[in-house]
Amino acid sequence: MKAILTFVFFIFVSTAAMANTKEVKVETITKGVNLEITIATKKLNTTEVARLYRFKNSRVKKALKFSSKADKAKMA
Repeated sequence: MKAILTFVFFIFVSTAAMANTKEVKVETITKGVNLEITIATKKLNTTEVARLYRFKNSRVKKALKFSSKADKAKMA
C-alpha cells in the first residue's frame, strides 16, 4: 500500500511540475552566409617507401595458434 501511495504521489508531483512551465518566445535573426572557398594544390615529388612483409599478420597468427598442455589427448 505504501508503494502505491508513493507512486501516485510521484506522478502527481511530476505532472504538477510540468503544468507550471511557461513557454518563452524567442526572436530569431536571419543572416546571410558568404562562402569563399579556395583550394590550393601542390605537386609533391616525394617517394615514400612501404615495407612489404612476406607473411601477413604472422605475429597475430602465431599468437592465435597457442595451445596449452591440457588440450592434448591423454593416454589411458
